[in-house]
Amino acid sequence: VHGGEKKMISQFFVLSPRGDTIITREFRADVAGSAEVFFRKVKFWKGDPEPVFIVDGVSYCFVKRSGLYYVCTTRHNVSPSFTIELLNQIVTVFKDYCGVLNEEGMRRNYVLIYELLDEIIDGGYAQNISSESLRSFVFNEATVQSNPISSVIKRFGILDINPKTTSSSAVLKPITGANDKTNRRNEVFVDIAERISALFNANGQVLNSEIQGAVQMKSYLVGNPELHLTLNPDLVIGRGNGYGVVLDDCNFHECVQIENFEKDKVLVLVPPDGEFIAMNYRVTSFLNPPFRLFPVVTEQGPLKIEIFLRLKAELTDAHYGCNMCISFPVPKTASSVIFETSEGATGQRTSYKNKAQTCEWKIKKLQGNGEVTLNVRVALSSPSTPITKKEIGPFRIDFEIPMYNVSGLNVKYLEIISPNNKNKQFRWVRYVTYSKSYVVRA
Repeated sequence: VHGGEKKMISQFFVLSPRGDTIITREFRADVAGSAEVFFRKVKFWKGDPEPVFIVDGVSYCFVKRSGLYYVCTTRHNVSPSFTIELLNQIVTVFKDYCGVLNEEGMRRNYVLIYELLDEIIDGGYAQNISSESLRSFVFNEATVQSNPISSVIKRFGILDINPKTTSSSAVLKPITGANDKTNRRNEVFVDIAERISALFNANGQVLNSEIQGAVQMKSYLVGNPELHLTLNPDLVIGRGNGYGVVLDDCNFHECVQIENFEKDKVLVLVPPDGEFIAMNYRVTSFLNPPFRLFPVVTEQGPLKIEIFLRLKAELTDAHYGCNMCISFPVPKTASSVIFETSEGATGQRTSYKNKAQTCEWKIKKLQGNGEVTLNVRVALSSPSTPITKKEIGPFRIDFEIPMYNVSGLNVKYLEIISPNNKNKQFRWVRYVTYSKSYVVRA
């Protein structure tokens, strides 16, 4: 059953960052020249392009992963949320079967990708987006792309420093291969990933906050054994009494057995092939922010404004923020910008984008309990007015914190129930926190 005309896709294609077509498939033959139209529209879009837009009666829906554009087009009234979810699932399936999902990896495995695509979409209708069920219909194997960084690490023996850790690239392996499940490394990966949304005033006080988290898994275990994933014993779903880890709500993957979850806080599951999210959760209670930004804007004269930023990491010394970027707009009458940074962080870079009239302050690494400052001197082309100062801000902070989560949700035990398997089994658990919308008002 196809469900009518409402879910009909006309085209699917993948473009490189330069606009080159890597993968393309026509389903309805009712759209022509869409790849060129799409790339030209996105390239000259002011700001971040919208994930769904219409040009000449053709709807374009896309997601961007690792610099590549995954695009669906249609002339019919297809649900945008359905199409975006379909694209996300296609990306996940490609990643499961090809391993490293970049331009080189896709070009090396284009035969496998076309075979997957023919099984996923038939005549413009979504058919099968499960990595596990697709194994029965896909017979090509992935050409594994070598990782030059991993080769250097192995050559110099860097991995021998701590045997209890593994490279993050270990999870970028295809779920199928020449050895299949008989001789490959017997391991399972669990990621506790959280994305923070928070709004602050200029004094650093939290006005609104939310955490969106996920327990994401990828299994390479032989024989698909049962897993028992034990979370915090003091975990509470719903409004708690201030004690323990409180989650406002959560939902589970269909493979998770939740009969005893409320009592024992144990997720019992048989993991399917490929990457999947075992549990989604949300926290809207008070957030202890990992970073606070204190902006101070002063007028030094009719043609000069000074912006002083103080960034403080409220993490412990054992953690750090990385790949940080603080961006904010300046007045439209700004003619030049001068930056002055302080010491205390690794890899600081500043830039001013004249066309967009925004400033960026990038920090490669900021250790817990660390503090850095930035002084920005803005020269104006015309005298300042009461509106000029209001054009500064808000300040957006993007960051990543490895091996840290704000909610306090932890994996206490990860047990593999496999009595007949005598091979050594490896369990890898990783925590990571990202910013989703971390904004400070001026």
